[in-house]
Amino acid sequence: MLLPDAPWLHDAALDHVVQALKCDGQPPRIVGGAVRDALLGIAVADVDLATPLVPDEVTRRLLAAGIKAIPTGIDHGTVTAVADGRTFEITTLRRDVSTDGRRATVEFATDWKDDAARRDFTINALYADPESREIFDYFDGLADLEARHVRFIGDAGQRIAEDHLRILRLFRFHARFGQGAIDGDALTAASAHAEKLMALSRERIADELRKLLSVPNPAPAVQSMLDAGIFATFLPEIVADAGQRLAMLVQRETLSATAPSVGRRLSAILPADAASVEKIAARLKLSNRLRTDLVQLANHRQSPQSARQLAYAIGIDNARDALLLGDLNNDWLDEIGSISGWEVPELPVKGGDLIAKGLHAGPVVARTLQAIERQWVDEAFPPEPRVTQIVDQSVAEALRDERKL
Repeated sequence: MLLPDAPWLHDAALDHVVQALKCDGQPPRIVGGAVRDALLGIAVADVDLATPLVPDEVTRRLLAAGIKAIPTGIDHGTVTAVADGRTFEITTLRRDVSTDGRRATVEFATDWKDDAARRDFTINALYADPESREIFDYFDGLADLEARHVRFIGDAGQRIAEDHLRILRLFRFHARFGQGAIDGDALTAASAHAEKLMALSRERIADELRKLLSVPNPAPAVQSMLDAGIFATFLPEIVADAGQRLAMLVQRETLSATAPSVGRRLSAILPADAASVEKIAARLKLSNRLRTDLVQLANHRQSPQSARQLAYAIGIDNARDALLLGDLNNDWLDEIGSISGWEVPELPVKGGDLIAKGLHAGPVVARTLQAIERQWVDEAFPPEPRVTQIVDQSVAEALRDERKL
């Protein structure tokens, strides 16, 4: 079988690297995602290459050809080539010597099947000659790809023991490439080894969770993870109906033509409780920006405020997310439409305006300004002359209160 011809295969930068790394007349092979995606008709973004050449020789040949070589993962045999502004990861064929579920000790190999055997899924262990486009398949990955079946190479439990992150990768890859039920052996092994996720860094787990939530429809995979007890070790607070909530959100995103958002989708499976969200964000070491957004959504996704009131309080993007997530508003689609292209107004009154009307500078000005803002928002941001009426009434009340004191 041949890799489908495509413009990226004729890229001058790729050819430059391939020619530099020919070994006994044989080119390095394209491996992994580029082969898989090309066969599925998905746009190929990154091209990784595998070669029997050891890293020092890879580096020497690249430099001799005028190609920049960066030792990005030299202990594991990976050199990054930079040719004509494009990057290519080049990895020497390897076999695992030992693993502890987090990292592997490898030795370099010359057998392509040995290299394929240490990869995770059969659909990721496909190689292709960049010149002839011939595909090399050592573990029936082509058949699995055609069936949209995500299957571990060899024994599923052994693959997971080698790298515990493969538990999460199983569900992500099934969500993105699979059809039908998750492979039974893989699901059983993932469930049986779920507690081993505790050995992984929170950053690696959070990164994998973000990738899962980025696929077009992660809801079925999330439900499968929930059923298999996968979340218990790193996200025990996940809501019981996470799969259904996520499915509803994906449907609303589609209906409203709203681009998917990891933060919004993560919020859908978390409790609507700001304190819990804060703890979860800290545990998973999420960015400050994402943490702030999640807390705001926890506080507002069940708010009875109108879309524009929400947008004024937390910004248009977060207001839209709250409406997509909320349970209280049956008119969510119309509400989202009401803030599309809307410019959030500024309160047209300043503290100096209140002082000019007779208030003394200090706490009374701040309190009065807050009261004016609340009424202005409650009345849906009325224009003049209603603003003047609100200001005059509020100032008069404040002056009466001052006289009483």
